[in-house]
Amino acid sequence: MESDSSFPLKPSILETLGKKSNLQQLVFDNTFAVFNELKEILHEMSSELNDALEDQIDKRVRIEYRDRGKFEAQLQVASDILIFSMHTNVFEFNREHMIWQNSYVQNDKANSYCGIINIYNFLSDSFKYNRNADEGYLIGRIFVNREMQYFVEGKRQISLKHNNFGTGAIDKTAILNIVETAVEYALDFDLLVPPYDVVKVVTVDQMNTKIENSKMQTGKRMGYKFNSDDI
Repeated sequence: MESDSSFPLKPSILETLGKKSNLQQLVFDNTFAVFNELKEILHEMSSELNDALEDQIDKRVRIEYRDRGKFEAQLQVASDILIFSMHTNVFEFNREHMIWQNSYVQNDKANSYCGIINIYNFLSDSFKYNRNADEGYLIGRIFVNREMQYFVEGKRQISLKHNNFGTGAIDKTAILNIVETAVEYALDFDLLVPPYDVVKVVTVDQMNTKIENSKMQTGKRMGYKFNSDDI
């Protein structure tokens, strides 16, 4: 069917659509490649750590890797679980983000389009006992662009400053460093006793649920304000 000549497609629309779709597809492919390499590193790390700790820790304390699907992976380290989750969309930064102060981005806006891999920290018991109300925390996120340039945003220990964006491509060494630092942070991020006023009142339903399935809500910083720059 021929298009109505009175409503022609503007060349600028076609050009923008072509450029943006190709750019976003390239960013997605790069991020997915990084995520798959991250999965391999997690798998290798779990095996190596278990072998190294064979005679040093209780056999019930294991480092376990689990593939949770195409876009998710899990690493359990003792009482902690790290979930690495790749978002399937490509993002642009808001105008207030500090990334716009970076000369690499200023020179070419296309460099600012990124895929995201989020890193969440949960308690392993939250999954073991199906405590669906328990809270996990985003402790970091990895940004990857069309040129495999990257930076890491989040907790101080696993952050890579935005002004480093554009100075080096992400590779196996960089991914391993991010993973190791995230694991170290999670192990140091202790479970705190919640403030008394947060837990002083409990409903019958909550108590029955707790008795049946140990599902009373728990989180490492339950009742406390959690900021992205907390140590």
